[in-house]
Amino acid sequence: MCPHGRRLMQGEGGWLEPAKIVCHVWLIEGRNGLTLVDTGLGTAQVDGMVHGHLRALMRPKLDRAETALAQVRALGFRPEDVRDIVVTHLDFDHAGALADFPDATVHIHAPELAAAEAPATLIEKQRYESRLWSHGPRWQQHALGGERWNGFEAVRALGNAGSDDELLLVPLAGHTRGHVGVAVHAGDGWALHCGDAYFFHTEVGAMPRSPTGLGVFQTLLAVDNRARKANQARLAALNAAGGVTLNSAHCPHELARDAGRTA
Repeated sequence: MCPHGRRLMQGEGGWLEPAKIVCHVWLIEGRNGLTLVDTGLGTAQVDGMVHGHLRALMRPKLDRAETALAQVRALGFRPEDVRDIVVTHLDFDHAGALADFPDATVHIHAPELAAAEAPATLIEKQRYESRLWSHGPRWQQHALGGERWNGFEAVRALGNAGSDDELLLVPLAGHTRGHVGVAVHAGDGWALHCGDAYFFHTEVGAMPRSPTGLGVFQTLLAVDNRARKANQARLAALNAAGGVTLNSAHCPHELARDAGRTA
């Protein structure tokens, strides 16, 4: 997504230069098939489903080759090989491709599905697009409760994904009512997909700071800004402690870091 105002949104580049806001999706190959963490934009959105105001504001690059479906196929897999999808939350840029994988079980934090099915605030009524899951996904809801992980409470394990079957939901409410992070043990350590708990790497850096425009944007979108900021501070502390690689869904620097190239 390429909204105008890179300096405001990312603290770098020109004032009128387009920002570079990626949709970082994970594909995990486990013993029982493939698991997607978030889906990014789907083929229906690329083909014209993105709302006019979202399209004008966020200026997404609508390219079928960039969809999760196309990239899964490019790796030599079939859509039905994706057995599970874990969504951090149900915003259009995180759950837009659910319909591209209709056979998958969709794992979701129960408060998030409740918010999508019965939005209680103006923000919730505007953000959730039920048409993205009108095909009737096979939802698997996960309630609060579970083991403790790196100081975070209420973690629920999924037993059928990941290289060694370790994949955890880490509640990070604030951006949405049921927002979660997704932690996976990749053999050489833990990685945590933080969804929209933060948007840019400087927000969880040694001296956490948010670009001005991005901070305003996150505040306006949050259903509980106090919880969002508290969880962001906890993630910054986790990042400083080391041992866990953090990923925002939208930071191009972190995506480039993991791809071994410079943003």
